[in-house]
Amino acid sequence: MSDQPAGLDPTRVFETLNRHGVDYLVIGGFAVIAHGHVRATKDIDLVASEQRDNLGRLAAALRELGARIRGIDAEHLSVDPTNPDDLAGGANWTLVTDAGWVDLMAEPPGATPYPQMRARAVHRRVRNVDIPIIGIDDLIRMKMAAGRPRDLADIAALTDISGSEDS
Repeated sequence: MSDQPAGLDPTRVFETLNRHGVDYLVIGGFAVIAHGHVRATKDIDLVASEQRDNLGRLAAALRELGARIRGIDAEHLSVDPTNPDDLAGGANWTLVTDAGWVDLMAEPPGATPYPQMRARAVHRRVRNVDIPIIGIDDLIRMKMAAGRPRDLADIAALTDISGSEDS
């Protein structure tokens, strides 16, 4: 089984999560794009509520998407991203799905508790799909903690956008 999906289909990912009633937020590159900075991304980064019932809905959505662990020898690992008990372990998951790469973060660097981020989230409607996006200040905080060159470039762009939204 190849780690490279046919192509990224974000609409399918978000529709599936929404149909299953998953409580999640988009973080990472798609969140940067949703806040107004155009840039490329190869995957969808998410954080989800770790409430037990939500993990069950998330596991069902990931099952529908054909999620499996991405990486060398991933098939030898004894964890399953479509099992709510394994999701409850608090790990970060790098997944390949039938709709593209999805990274699921349990505790992204720089993140505040999920309920606080959820309260500050914004919603964007794309192709008739409601997408919950992490708030710009939370996104900047997470990008600062990650500190990679791409993150620093994102911070500069988001800071410009955030400053122009205040005027």
